[in-house]
Amino acid sequence: MLQYSFFSSSHGSPQPAQSIDALADQLSQYLPASQVNNVKRAYFYAEQAHEGQNRRSGEPYVTHPLAVAGILATMRLDAQSLMAALLHDVIEDTAITKPQLEEQFGEAVAELVDGVSKLTRIEFQSKAEQQAENFQKMALAMAKDIRVILVKLADRLHNMRTLGVLPPPKRHRIAKETLEIYAPIAQRLGMHNIRIEFEDLGLQAMYPMRARRIRKAIKTRFGDRKKTIEAIRESLESCLLEEGHRAQVIGREKHLYSIYNKMRNKRKSLKEILDLCAFRIIVDSVDTCYRVLGCVHGLYKPVPGQFKDYIAIPKANGYQSLHTVLFGMEGLPIEIQIRTEEMEEMANNGIAAHWLYKTSDNEPKGNSSHARARQWVQGLLEMQERAGDSLEFIENVKIDLFPDEVYVFTPRGDIMELPAGATAVDFAYAVHSDIGNACVACRINRRLAPLSEALQSGQTVEIITTPGAQPNPAWLQFVVTAKARSGIRHHLKHQRRTEAVGLGERMLERALAGMGEQLEDIPQTLLDQLVEITQSKSLEKLYEQIGIGNRVAYLTAHQLLGLRDEPRDSSGKPQQATRQPMVIRGTEGFLVNFARCCFPIPGDHIVGIVSAEKGVVVHNEKCHNSIELSNKPERMIPLSWADEIDRDFSVELRVELTKQRGIIAVLATRVNGADASIEKISVEDENPKISVIHLVIGVRSRIHLANVLRRIRNIPAVIKVEREKH
Repeated sequence: MLQYSFFSSSHGSPQPAQSIDALADQLSQYLPASQVNNVKRAYFYAEQAHEGQNRRSGEPYVTHPLAVAGILATMRLDAQSLMAALLHDVIEDTAITKPQLEEQFGEAVAELVDGVSKLTRIEFQSKAEQQAENFQKMALAMAKDIRVILVKLADRLHNMRTLGVLPPPKRHRIAKETLEIYAPIAQRLGMHNIRIEFEDLGLQAMYPMRARRIRKAIKTRFGDRKKTIEAIRESLESCLLEEGHRAQVIGREKHLYSIYNKMRNKRKSLKEILDLCAFRIIVDSVDTCYRVLGCVHGLYKPVPGQFKDYIAIPKANGYQSLHTVLFGMEGLPIEIQIRTEEMEEMANNGIAAHWLYKTSDNEPKGNSSHARARQWVQGLLEMQERAGDSLEFIENVKIDLFPDEVYVFTPRGDIMELPAGATAVDFAYAVHSDIGNACVACRINRRLAPLSEALQSGQTVEIITTPGAQPNPAWLQFVVTAKARSGIRHHLKHQRRTEAVGLGERMLERALAGMGEQLEDIPQTLLDQLVEITQSKSLEKLYEQIGIGNRVAYLTAHQLLGLRDEPRDSSGKPQQATRQPMVIRGTEGFLVNFARCCFPIPGDHIVGIVSAEKGVVVHNEKCHNSIELSNKPERMIPLSWADEIDRDFSVELRVELTKQRGIIAVLATRVNGADASIEKISVEDENPKISVIHLVIGVRSRIHLANVLRRIRNIPAVIKVEREKH
């Protein structure tokens, strides 16, 4: 017998129960009475804990956890998940602790509530790094118990349904993170109904005017095509009845966000988008699915290349269905999805479909959707371990959350699912990281092919490996899977690190040799002290820093020898305060630079700041930069001037004088007469009568500078002259 119904794209998902009695009635349809009573006990506990707390709308706060539990009940989730949903804000918003919950409701429920509380504390900021690190926390929580994310998705869904009471900026922020993070997660876990509602509510909150205009335009357009749609309905119904198939036909408009995305991405107007409706045919068996497919293909001509068999090869999230597109009346494309009742349940609720738990150990029974979700979360954790930083991790995850699949075969006939555009290198890493790392060539359908060639569904791919082979950095230009990208980067970083350690050790050996010392002769205790004062985690890490240029080998060698020459106290420990200073002669070249903020000159008390780009930067001890870094001893190095220095050093002067014709020429003559050179001069008007001149001059020492200052002061027009201080 054929059943027929038609739903619009507006949210058709069941609404949660409005009271605990209504929820209990709903739960009694699939849970034993003892478990329903436990859920009711959790509700009354939450009601008491949240007493006196209200939502922004003015309702008692407990209405929110009740609504979240109601959403999970429509997905027929287990009692522990429902109890956690009712209690999910108790740890966060009341004085009740996790041990108290554990005592009342057991360890599993307390862990779930704690996991959801941690996710609730996550605030997705606009800063990319903050958002990325928060997503890492979410991955860890999901790995511990996948039900955590199911409760969190239900929590977010109710918040999205009640966004209207929030101020616009907060509404916009919550909608944005829902579209970017939570909707793709729901999609990845196969939870179609929740994803659809996330997307439509997100669009409504972010772009209310666009949503209203598209909805109005769709309504107007469907009025024009009403007769055509009715005729298609009758045709499908008649065809199925004639063939004797028992089926339920569900017609629907495409949901708002899907239409909006197609208009935006393909730059089309609504009139140019023809496939605004789709029909779902639900039957009793897999065999009937294929029979119904033949029936509808006989009724209307199929669009070439638009048939997809997700029953034989399910999607990564467990989704199964036959998809086909037909040329309907007046050339209107009709999208048809044919599936069984079990597949329909899986398509709508994904991992939450038929969630049954063993009574003994509370572990989920092995079903394909749960296994796939576990595998995905495990992949997230593997990427997290290999990612260099949180931004790289979130980049990989976002690639992984938006797959458009191709299906290829291994030489043994196993099916591998990969994102569209994937290459043989992606395939190699999908098989195993070691195969990806050792990959040198590939055969596609038994012919040698470039590693960068995009794979097509149905191809057989064979990877050729060589022992000792290494990933090529150029692969990063064409791989598309997160696993391949993170695997290549991880290997290259490890390889570069190994090379940097060797290079750094050789550089330190050469620097010590230039000072008449050998690294092999340095006692291990001194090397350990060097690691400590430079705040390196290990000697290997110190060598790596030298090798990649973050530390200067010459300076590190000087620090090392200074430690050897340090005086010791009575217990034999070095006296850090009396470390031997490095002598500055002014002839060190690029290893030593003089700060332009304080212009140190011989005779000043100086200190060195180690810089990865400039080696040692010499500062005046009283310079604000050296004072700011005084709490970072690993970057500071004691310095002293050599007794004999034969070169000029820059210093900045500020000269305040009355305006006179030719006064700058007089000033320059006095400076040159003191055997100093002028490097830079600039004039600044204080008022109509007084000018301030900034001079950068070259002097040999503080004594030489004092002589220059004296000669400048002797100029009658000079009011004041001093060394500039920044």
